[in-house]
Amino acid sequence: MSDANSRSITSNQAGLHEKLDEVVQKHLNTPFKKPIAAHTQQAFEQVNEKVQAYDGPIILDSCCGVGESTANLAKLHPDALVIGIDKSEHRLEKHDIEYKQTESGQYILVQADLNDFWRLACEANWQPTHHYLLYPNPWPKAKHLQRRWHGAAVFPYIVELGGRLELRSNWSIYVEEFARSLELAGKKAEISAYESDTAMTPFERKYWASGQHSTRLIAQL
Repeated sequence: MSDANSRSITSNQAGLHEKLDEVVQKHLNTPFKKPIAAHTQQAFEQVNEKVQAYDGPIILDSCCGVGESTANLAKLHPDALVIGIDKSEHRLEKHDIEYKQTESGQYILVQADLNDFWRLACEANWQPTHHYLLYPNPWPKAKHLQRRWHGAAVFPYIVELGGRLELRSNWSIYVEEFARSLELAGKKAEISAYESDTAMTPFERKYWASGQHSTRLIAQL
């Protein structure tokens, strides 16, 4: 598949989901009690040792895919420890050796379920300075609202983790819904069109080559 033929998002939603407020309020008011998966608990404990021993800023790159963004963020924030998390072993295994670098920042890639990982990070009192969610799966069908991060039961933990949250998507409704969800949680977000000369992720490169636009959300949580 060439970089220039990424399909545009098609959705049966023309604007914010009609049940968005109801779903988000429910999650904000109900504790998320699903048991933590053993493999994520184990992965978290290994990373947590490094985080607790690290004396600089901690940055999260959630849904990092092949980890290209994680390596780029480590270059951008050389004093930080950047943690890229993705549930797909297949994607993480594609992480090119060329991304590995020591002189220009440091990072770790972790295979874990974010529904569990974020909760464990809150419990361990992590305080990331930045949290990046670059091109999460948009789940554009209306019936899949609760598979979007802002419609999921784990959403309050994204808010609790704090830091400067940066979200990007090629589907502006996703970004607008996320902003509304943050508003319901008492947080303000700014939305703008996003352009850059260099792509930070393979998705970004693909979307731009196809003439699609990116929308960005920034919130100081």
